[in-house]
Amino acid sequence: MSILAQLNSPVMYLICGTIIAFVALVCVFFMIRAYKAGISIGMDPVKMKRTITASATFTLLPSIGILLGVIALSGSLGTPLPWLRLSVIGALHYETQVAEAAAEAVGLSGLNATEMTAEAFTTIALLMSFCIMWGMLMSVFFTKRYLGKIGGSKKSESSENSGGGIGDIAMTAMFIGLVSAYVGSYIGDFVSGSGDWLPIAVAVVAGAVMAVFIYLAEKKNLGWLESFSIAGSMIAGMAAAVLFG
Repeated sequence: MSILAQLNSPVMYLICGTIIAFVALVCVFFMIRAYKAGISIGMDPVKMKRTITASATFTLLPSIGILLGVIALSGSLGTPLPWLRLSVIGALHYETQVAEAAAEAVGLSGLNATEMTAEAFTTIALLMSFCIMWGMLMSVFFTKRYLGKIGGSKKSESSENSGGGIGDIAMTAMFIGLVSAYVGSYIGDFVSGSGDWLPIAVAVVAGAVMAVFIYLAEKKNLGWLESFSIAGSMIAGMAAAVLFG
């Protein structure tokens, strides 16, 4: 049995599916509790139902991006693990980057199914799970203390009014750094002759589509489009890869 067949085995589906089902039940449990709490404090049931319907509707298109991530990773990691990671606590940009970095660290040329081994998959899965759990743990133990410190802080209020605090700035800087590193590697490979122009073209198309979404959301008061920006730019980038390839 090939490694990919093992990663898509019924046992893997059972393990990952059980965890996903548990998380889904927890979500339903708290949704019911929240709805009952809203009724108890006198909120309008009609407005709450509209809110639930609107929220469910606006999650459909952004979830396409998550589905694309599962499909992209399933070719080398099987379907159950990407399904689990991107359904529970994973983020699309995080999972793909960490999986790629872990694959290269164990000696693979990338997320290649033909080179994948059980040891490599174990390392990749462990790294993907281990690195992302700290935000959850830190939220459990430190969020209450953190909120208590910034609750009455005039400095934090002025930061909020000016467009965000150090956390927003740090996250933006980190994201720009990651994008610059990837785009820079594509340009470097192309200039050196070891790569082609396709990754650069895809990055340009995806970036242009994202810019259009941001322009419409911020300049044309179409804020609801912001929820679809990642999925839309990903779909445009993948379409560009197919057309240019």
